[in-house]
Amino acid sequence: SIVRRFIGERLYQGWYRLTFNTIAVVTFLPVLFYLAHDRGQIIWEVQGGGALFLQGVQLVGLIGLVVSLLQIDGMRFLGIRQTFAWLNGEPLPLPSEPLTTSGVYALVRHPLYFFSLLFIWAIPTMYSAWLGFCVGSTVYFMIGSLFEEQKLRRDFGAAYESYQQQVSWLIPFLRLPSFLR
Repeated sequence: SIVRRFIGERLYQGWYRLTFNTIAVVTFLPVLFYLAHDRGQIIWEVQGGGALFLQGVQLVGLIGLVVSLLQIDGMRFLGIRQTFAWLNGEPLPLPSEPLTTSGVYALVRHPLYFFSLLFIWAIPTMYSAWLGFCVGSTVYFMIGSLFEEQKLRRDFGAAYESYQQQVSWLIPFLRLPSFLR
């Protein structure tokens, strides 16, 4: 990329992921502000036991996110490990991580997306603004995961292709048509 050539490979490897994630969070803050202040119309409202059930699903989503991050190197996922390596003069890029196929990754190939979707959709009171956010996030995760699938096939080859045949894409136990794999 142009940025990579301009700043050099070492600086790029050390700071790209953390910079990307920081920009993503900062640009997402106005969306959260909007969602908190202009909710729109109520689409559905679940009360009583149904609301408790949905909150339980949200808790499962939150716990699943944490477990997913703990199963991989969360510091590396966020870009913190790469930045510390750059600051400490350690070699970059960091060695490749092994393909993770156990734990929550045996349930679904993209558990971070799956558990995020559980968390955002299982809301007892759905407002129109939040619904738009949920739909947009779902589309973003679906498209992003397809790009990740291509990268993972390049990085891990036959091992990832075998994993694709055995484990669901985004929703546990739901198989993708072969032309989308």
